[in-house]
Amino acid sequence: MLGMGISIVLFLLWYFSSIVAYILISAVFSLIGKPIVDLVSHIKVKGWSPPKIIGAVVALATIWFAFILFFRVMIPLVVSQVNELSTVNVPGMVSSFSEPIAQFDMFIKEYLPASVRDFSTQDIIVEKVSSMFNVGIVSDLFSSTATLLGNLIIAAFSITFITFFFLKDDGLFFEGVIILFPEKFETNITHALISINKLLRRYFIGIVIQSFLIMTLNTIGLSIIGISFNTALVIGLFTGILNLIPYVGPLAGMLLGSLIGLATNLHLDFSTELLPLLGYMIIVFTIVQLIDNFIFQPIIFSNSVNAHPLEIFIVLLIAGSVGGILGMLLAIPAYTVIRVFSKEFFNNFRLVQKLTEKI
Repeated sequence: MLGMGISIVLFLLWYFSSIVAYILISAVFSLIGKPIVDLVSHIKVKGWSPPKIIGAVVALATIWFAFILFFRVMIPLVVSQVNELSTVNVPGMVSSFSEPIAQFDMFIKEYLPASVRDFSTQDIIVEKVSSMFNVGIVSDLFSSTATLLGNLIIAAFSITFITFFFLKDDGLFFEGVIILFPEKFETNITHALISINKLLRRYFIGIVIQSFLIMTLNTIGLSIIGISFNTALVIGLFTGILNLIPYVGPLAGMLLGSLIGLATNLHLDFSTELLPLLGYMIIVFTIVQLIDNFIFQPIIFSNSVNAHPLEIFIVLLIAGSVGGILGMLLAIPAYTVIRVFSKEFFNNFRLVQKLTEKI
């Protein structure tokens, strides 16, 4: 009977997955906006404090303002950068590295079997880099987005509406989760949800701050070494977003940022200016990544969810092998929920006691 009930719930979650996604996204936004609601609620004017509905409106308006400002500033810069990259002469760019590429080809021909001796490293690089700088990909993206405009409007309205009530009524999301469980577990579920709310709020606010700091540091560093500010800002944006993907994201950001930096400075002399610029870019990316690894991540990932860094690393490896990039993105929030519920319902196991002792 229990198995049938679980199966029905899982089927309904899958069937109404878009609605479930709206609710979960709204829950995340409400976690981020909750400090604003609390701040507004604590304002006192001659003994009068604003009701929560005002705090919810202010928090929701702040979130929307941040999104609109972000896209208003960044979209023109990204489009401008894409247009500039679309004019890049990729074969000419790759030919700047003809000497090291020729040495690599000689190595391949000398040490690898004859079956691969006819391939050209330069042709492969031109093909791959051309696909990355293909403006048609971006055009297709905007075209696809335009066709989905109606769905996006519905999603934006739905998420805004749900988020408003999650911000206004603290216990609304909790109550919706609690009613899914038998009444005898209500106390345990309530305790678990309170802990999850506190931990995930710090986590989601932390990763937003982390991405912003990564973007800011890379933008400043690249500007200092001679990259134009607009290009540095776009590279910083990409690295900040890609950094959300654990382990793989920073490397992808470094590679993409280096390619954009090189492509927009092909007028420089290769040996005396372009090659040193590449080295400086790698140094900037490396320094920022070290700051992230040793300062930002321990504070955000370890302290926000109260888990050991090695513990987080193993969880991310498991999640990556099971669910790929999406699994890694969802790993820490999901692991936090599992830990909290395990503490409430399986605390008699020594392993659970050890993993949840800091919660």
